[in-house]
Amino acid sequence: MTKILIIYTGGTVGMIYDDKTKSLRPIGFNEIRNNLPELYRMGIDFYVYTFNPPIDSSDMQPEIWVELAGIIEDRYDRYDGFVILHGSDTMAFTASALSFMLQNLSKPVILTGSQLPIGKIRTDAKENIITAMEIAATRQNGHAMVPEVCIYFDFSLFRGNRSKKYNAEKFEAFYSMNYPPLAEAGIDIKFKSSFMQPVPTEPLIVHKNLETNITVLKLFPGITRKAVEATLSVPGLRGVIMETFGNGNANTQPWFIDCIRNAIERGATVVDITQCDGGSVELGKYETSRELKRMGVVSGHDMTFEAAITKLMFVLGQENLGPEEVRSMIERPLCGELTPIEIIET
Repeated sequence: MTKILIIYTGGTVGMIYDDKTKSLRPIGFNEIRNNLPELYRMGIDFYVYTFNPPIDSSDMQPEIWVELAGIIEDRYDRYDGFVILHGSDTMAFTASALSFMLQNLSKPVILTGSQLPIGKIRTDAKENIITAMEIAATRQNGHAMVPEVCIYFDFSLFRGNRSKKYNAEKFEAFYSMNYPPLAEAGIDIKFKSSFMQPVPTEPLIVHKNLETNITVLKLFPGITRKAVEATLSVPGLRGVIMETFGNGNANTQPWFIDCIRNAIERGATVVDITQCDGGSVELGKYETSRELKRMGVVSGHDMTFEAAITKLMFVLGQENLGPEEVRSMIERPLCGELTPIEIIET
């Protein structure tokens, strides 16, 4: 019988309405289990690891990603797959981080949750959990069908580091603009194996060093020099995610260019990603991004914001990497998180 470890971190999926406080409060996994008797009819041998107390996803931190990676590492040989119950607000960040931290992953790590608490009659929690469990347990030719970190939500399975929460009200909370779904659940679960990561032959390596001294510079018309300088003046700043316009275009005023150049000269890695959910950065395509390319700004290609942030933390957390090695790691796909521009053009 397939063995699956359910890791319950918290989130809306594990909440009930409290009549006294008139608000939602977290519950333990036993109460979730009581609302989901179907788990015992699936033919899956499952065990549960519970965070105590449960964590609201708004409080998710890199330290918890390290803890999650360690839980999977310690139990990797004992289970065929892992299902993480997680709040939806930061689920794409956690999925992206784990995709980089779990190198050579050959087993499914499926994150799921819900928009309504499991105790609600119209909840989406039951379907999400049951199908995530089934996906995690599915094998083909002796290997896991989905050997990567994914998000399952509302009948769709997405690569974790390609996912983004885009809606706070619909059950269809996530999408993946730049990469197709890996599976779709209807009467049957239809897997799209051609889009999945190959099963690695090397043993699992778990990375636990993340550099958190990074910041975000989101451009907008009218941004001031003082605002840019304040953002880039963090002591010991190691990295910057710069959200630009369109294909990676930015302000061309001399003061702005000087601010970015100075940050790079002080040792910060500046990664250019587009504010658009779909499409890719093409540094140098327009005059407005040509100078960024010349001064050493790194292209984030078509990475999501969530993937770019967590990848920068991961890469800068590696020891003894020079600037060119950092640039190379960011600009090439490590676990399917980006499509290099030369592939897009062909």
